[in-house]
Amino acid sequence: MENRIDLRSDTVTLPTDAMRSAMAQAEVGDDVYKEDPTVNRLEALAAGMVGMEAGLFVPSGTMGNLIAVLVHCGRGAEVIVGDRSHTYINEAGGVSVLGGVHTMAVPNQQDGSIALDDLQAAIRPDNIHYPITKLICLENTHNICGGTVLTEPYTREVADLAHSNDIQLHIDGARIFNAAVALGIPAASLAQPADSITFCLSKGLSAPVGSVLCGDEDFITSALRIRKLLGGGMRQAGILAAAGIVALETMVERIAEDHARTRALAGVLTTLPGVELEPLNPQTNMLFFRLTEAAPLDGESLITSLEERDVIMSPSRSGRFRLVLHADIDDGALEHVMESFREVFHAAGK
Repeated sequence: MENRIDLRSDTVTLPTDAMRSAMAQAEVGDDVYKEDPTVNRLEALAAGMVGMEAGLFVPSGTMGNLIAVLVHCGRGAEVIVGDRSHTYINEAGGVSVLGGVHTMAVPNQQDGSIALDDLQAAIRPDNIHYPITKLICLENTHNICGGTVLTEPYTREVADLAHSNDIQLHIDGARIFNAAVALGIPAASLAQPADSITFCLSKGLSAPVGSVLCGDEDFITSALRIRKLLGGGMRQAGILAAAGIVALETMVERIAEDHARTRALAGVLTTLPGVELEPLNPQTNMLFFRLTEAAPLDGESLITSLEERDVIMSPSRSGRFRLVLHADIDDGALEHVMESFREVFHAAGK
């Protein structure tokens, strides 16, 4: 198991030696009383990096997104989300189950954006028959659409549309630093048009656990109460926050290496018979592909054969395969992955 190369997700990343050392030496206090100096430092650092006034350390991105929706929306209000968004598909319907918030799902475009006309059409008119539209949620990078990047101009257009209709904008920025690195701009440029943003420390940044929810001071004050309500008060959480600080200080720029290795892997896959990369791929650290009839093997055989070579990938979803590169895959591991794909297709084609 130690030698396997895991392409299922960047959530499998292990903390670096520097993170483990920082965790062992972290100065801690009771964070529910806001007395943990390491958590306080992480929250201030995170907020500054995305251009927000304040931050709140939470156990997961799912909790961060849920808290944001509950702050922005009262019971019976409506949030507009993309129909392929993580918040809509992969967060267990928490905004409805726990918040009584209705979701209006509108189509995501191939690049992960939502057409402005579709957003405008989804905003409810003032009518007692309808829920009140309170929030728009975007996702950057967009997971299901292929790790695609939403640009700063587009995000500002959505923010302007939202604010002109007295609606707030939240960004599920689980991988916002991947987007920023891909575009060559600060993460703050992508986040500042929004009223709040959540980003993960435990994906491309390689911390063991945690996300940070950021917004203005009043928003975070309300978010703190909801975090407590949801059971997210973690007491001496500085032990975890210490790894997050190291992640933000040392792991952002190296994300470019993941992107470069993903492009290299894509180049190899395009040479294999029956492998069809999805359009726009890859923009960041994700690679989506399908097997056509020309492929010499089926998906199950591909997964099994790669696993025999210590390369792990997720089963397909509706014929789509996703590969995710991350900090634990160096040049040597990448070469092994590429050679394993070549060997498997060559053996199947005999």
